[in-house]
Amino acid sequence: MSQPAPPALEFTVCPTQGVPRESLSRIRALFHDCYLDAEDAYLEQSFSRLHYLALAASGETLAGFAVGDMRVIDLPRLPRQPVALAGICCVDSRFRRLGLFRELERLAFLAAGIGWRPRVLSCGRMAHPVSFRTMLDNPTHVPKRHVAPTPWQREVGAAIAEVYGVREFDPETFVCRGRGTPMSCVIDVDVAPEEWEVFAPVDRTRGDSLLGMIWVPDAPDGW
Repeated sequence: MSQPAPPALEFTVCPTQGVPRESLSRIRALFHDCYLDAEDAYLEQSFSRLHYLALAASGETLAGFAVGDMRVIDLPRLPRQPVALAGICCVDSRFRRLGLFRELERLAFLAAGIGWRPRVLSCGRMAHPVSFRTMLDNPTHVPKRHVAPTPWQREVGAAIAEVYGVREFDPETFVCRGRGTPMSCVIDVDVAPEEWEVFAPVDRTRGDSLLGMIWVPDAPDGW
């Protein structure tokens, strides 16, 4: 029997400041559906740090949203470096496994109007290995299992953590220490034991997350 066709989706992008009240209500509802310990203050903080919001809707249903931004930043040994900054992304359980996570973040990045060439550093904070999978197929990803970050990678990681507003960053593990409030996402996907290894120092009951970074299309010399 053939599989049903994916639902038709309508995508929109808007600034995180001044989101219409009706949209904000649906965003908060989906946020609470996706996180066991969701706090509106955390969502609002993400809106204040990153400038764009991408939405996917199926009729009156909000299928997903993503917060993101792209900026030109002076990083250690990388002046005027384009950096893509992924924020919170939530997808309704009925619309998962359709590639919405990647597409929504891509749209949020593009809204900044900064090109992807010649080279972009793409970053995100994750509390679960499933989210990190979006980076693992890129050989430049940091952090890696059983591989200590280089001094340069640690310097860049610390600079990116500061852009995100992280108060305490561990450059050895790339853990962004939380504010003491749990942030447990609802994910019904099997995860292999080895996928948890890089997340071993992440204390999700404290609200920790893991900073991940990849280069597109390739890394600079010496990375």
